[in-house]
Amino acid sequence: MRTAILEILFTVVGIWLYSSTGQGWEFIAGLVLLAYLGLVTVIDIEHRLILHSISLTGGILGLVYGTWQHGLIRTLAGGLVGFSVMLSFYFLGFLFIKIQAKRRGTDPPEDALGFGDVNLSGVVGLLLGWPGVLAGLLLTILIAGAVSLIYLLISIFRKRYQANLSIPYGPFIVASTIWLLYLREPLNYFNG
Repeated sequence: MRTAILEILFTVVGIWLYSSTGQGWEFIAGLVLLAYLGLVTVIDIEHRLILHSISLTGGILGLVYGTWQHGLIRTLAGGLVGFSVMLSFYFLGFLFIKIQAKRRGTDPPEDALGFGDVNLSGVVGLLLGWPGVLAGLLLTILIAGAVSLIYLLISIFRKRYQANLSIPYGPFIVASTIWLLYLREPLNYFNG
């Protein structure tokens, strides 16, 4: 089922990308980036991890694409900010989990935020550049918060709420990146 859904989705997105960019490097770069972001999303949803080899590949793609779009300095600054901000969230989440576990007298559950998410945020920073990475991080937090709130309300309504349930964060990072790379301009068209 997953394979059929991904094939249909990627075909539709490929046709949309072709119709909006035409032939050439923009189409090829967009297709490669969407394939990469799709791979990250599927792996994170299914296995709750973002592999270092995938992050390294994304770093190379992000550096090339970002430099092409924003220049080297803004690309590197975006990557550094994306990685650093998410690294601080990683350590704050780790500290929060440790404090909660100590208060409860239990073993700490899995990390609040995985290090793959930190690496992915660095990749996204390279893609979006400086200051676009700030919009990407903020949008990621807003999307994750909205989806989590909806999930929480549905779980409570269905009487299946579980405390400390973790959900993969990578798809939210990917969603904000796709929004800012591909959907921002079409939406501006409707704003006049």
